[in-house]
Amino acid sequence: MKNTSQLTLSVQLPDDETFDSYLSDTNKAVAKQLSLFVEQVQTSQPNCFYIFGLTGVGKSHLLHASSAYAAKLSKSSVCLSCAELLHLPVEVLEGLEQIEVICLDDIQLLAHHKLWQQAVFDLYNRVQEHNHRLIISGDQSVAQLGLTLPDLVSRLSWGLTEQLKPFSDIEKVRALQFRASKRGLMLSDEATNFLLNRLSREMDNLIVSLDTLDKASIREQRKITIPFIKDILNIS
Repeated sequence: MKNTSQLTLSVQLPDDETFDSYLSDTNKAVAKQLSLFVEQVQTSQPNCFYIFGLTGVGKSHLLHASSAYAAKLSKSSVCLSCAELLHLPVEVLEGLEQIEVICLDDIQLLAHHKLWQQAVFDLYNRVQEHNHRLIISGDQSVAQLGLTLPDLVSRLSWGLTEQLKPFSDIEKVRALQFRASKRGLMLSDEATNFLLNRLSREMDNLIVSLDTLDKASIREQRKITIPFIKDILNIS
């Protein structure tokens, strides 16, 4: 396998993004299907699983969870962001087919990069030959991604495909409070609902705000109350 350790590539997984921490009843069936896909319970199923949905539905979370779950099963795994891959030569994908579970996040970013589309297509074929698993995420259905390589569009369409639905407000509250508890923080219903009502409701932005509050809470030794949130995030 090509030695990718010399390449500047972030492969460290967030330790709080697992299947257990994906608290969405709406998308529970998709998460379960992904875990079975990683386990290879059905050996006759396709080698590729494509998930798509709007920003904030947890696509990256589920890819990280899939990679972490593979590692828990003693399978080799890697989770890569197409945003980072675009800054690297396409040769970084050479040899990845030796890895049992490969996750590629945000494939829509490759829409105007035919060389990268060809590289992913070639990787798909090699993964299939090794009977390994490829999990890919995007923000649209395969047909709407804007990919210009018909062969890649065809390959992605062959595999399993599931759409993630937006989180409900109740699910967002549960997810934020779970993330807070993992950091040793107590986030009351009142404080959580205040965040939902004052900030962007996209989960990515809410998690970033929680990280900011976590660091400030440690620095100032204060609990996360509504006045504290107002002070730190400069909102009224």
